[in-house]
Amino acid sequence: MKLSINYKHVESHKPVEVEVARQVAKLQKLLKSYSPDLVQLHGGFSVNPRTEEISCALTLSLPSGALRATAEGVAVRTSCKKAFRELEAQVKKHQSKLRKDYEWKRKGRPGAREVALI
Repeated sequence: MKLSINYKHVESHKPVEVEVARQVAKLQKLLKSYSPDLVQLHGGFSVNPRTEEISCALTLSLPSGALRATAEGVAVRTSCKKAFRELEAQVKKHQSKLRKDYEWKRKGRPGAREVALI
């Protein structure tokens, strides 16, 4: 996975890099089916001067599409965790659509509900 991170008015880079490395390791487990050269993750951290909140914007480029997640938080780690959690949910949903899980969902057996009620 190719990774690039931009910082805008964020002083401490080390905690951000540690948290991003941890979250990227989790994300790579979901992206095993893709070639590592084709997956790109762009991240941006910036501070909102009015509210003093730190925002995190992530863009994951896959061969089958691009996913984007944003989050805001008081600390760098919280905004990073929220954005990666949202991105992880989007990846799972995207992969289930590619696998066409909606076509494989089992229908209930007729009469199964009646037996359960007895």
